[in-house]
Amino acid sequence: MSEVKYKGCKIPPELYYDIENQVWYRLESDGTVVVGATDIGQTRAGRMVNVRIKAVGKHVPKGKPIASLESGKWTGPVPAVIEGEVVERNEELFDTPDLINDYPYTRGWIARLKPTNLERDLKELTTGEEAVRKMQEYIDREGVECSGE
Repeated sequence: MSEVKYKGCKIPPELYYDIENQVWYRLESDGTVVVGATDIGQTRAGRMVNVRIKAVGKHVPKGKPIASLESGKWTGPVPAVIEGEVVERNEELFDTPDLINDYPYTRGWIARLKPTNLERDLKELTTGEEAVRKMQEYIDREGVECSGE
């Protein structure tokens, strides 16, 4: 299934989503998980001006922030649905936080985690066609229009 666009917002169906917090997770072949903000989330937040990401080696408990993002109009956490240890963070974001706005699913990734209990945590996330449907409902409910490229 290829990338879906809805009201200008990109929704890659292969990712896992925390719909309410608009955070995505991508499973990597080495068992790690990459985390980022969705196209919808970055659109609602506005241009990012600052990013704080937990240090490499830090354990992030479920529900606690992996990072916090700050835009001109919003500051908020990126909560972990997948618990784990930060094994890498996107250092590029410290100098160019708006990569999150321009490339939410690629260069704008936030951190890479080594999950503690991936099977348990994946049950709380949505993926595939169900994720696309729920994201479309979220877009409609929140009145989001993404600019797209």
